[in-house]
Amino acid sequence: MNPSATISNISGLARKAQAAILPTRRDIRFDLPAEHIADWNKGSVHLSQFMNTLSIFFPVGERFFIDAVRQYRDRITDPELQKAVTAFIGQEAMHGREHEEYNELLFARVPEAAQVERFVFALLENLKKLPPRMRLSATIALEHFTAILANELLSEPRVLEDAEPRFARLWRWHALEETEHKAVAFDVWDTVMGRGTGAYLERTGGLVLATVIFWSIAIPAYLAVIRREGKLTDLKGWRFFFQHSFTKVPFFPRLLRPYLDYFRRDFHPWDHDNRQFLDEIDSTLGELRPAA
Repeated sequence: MNPSATISNISGLARKAQAAILPTRRDIRFDLPAEHIADWNKGSVHLSQFMNTLSIFFPVGERFFIDAVRQYRDRITDPELQKAVTAFIGQEAMHGREHEEYNELLFARVPEAAQVERFVFALLENLKKLPPRMRLSATIALEHFTAILANELLSEPRVLEDAEPRFARLWRWHALEETEHKAVAFDVWDTVMGRGTGAYLERTGGLVLATVIFWSIAIPAYLAVIRREGKLTDLKGWRFFFQHSFTKVPFFPRLLRPYLDYFRRDFHPWDHDNRQFLDEIDSTLGELRPAA
């Protein structure tokens, strides 16, 4: 597959955004306060533990993504995409490291959460037996899902309003870097698989399967964490959670349209052009301590 032929299928707006952005590996520490692991977001156990539950998936998931993209590294001839792949791997490695430390705080409070991580690890190890193209399809699907979550977090300041500052900075840093590299794995797919009908069906089928599998694990895991906190029947807490996720702050309803865009034949991640948020990276980094 000729990379230039693939790029020609991308919209002009996406090409312009893509050409202007090269991810950068950043080595940062956050020193999260253990005493706020269960209530760091607005003092709400339900909100905080929901985001903590998402964090469980990141270290093992990002190692899976790195491995999936590496499988095709030797088939990339475009020097800019080669650089982007290297930076993608570096960023995902840093995300995994910081979320491992984050997750240790959660596991110390809720041991059941560590069991979830072990289950996800075993699942992904089994998925490594699949053909490389299927693993890459799962990777670009989950990268799309992560990118639209990141965009909503960056677009809606109320998501992290009144949150403990160090937790808020970690999530904002992660969202910014996910935005910065959101097209890298997709461009690898485009380069090696092309835009034919078979590639389209594999790509979109990967998103359907990844969505079903992810939420079938994440929702029970979240409920187990809330049960451990003794908040399963806390109606006031649940009302606050739904207000700040679906109604007052419609975080999840706003994900539907960008999620469905993935099913367009000509979709590219930079069709959702949110480069303006990347201007925040330098100011965000200024608030953080580089790793020793």
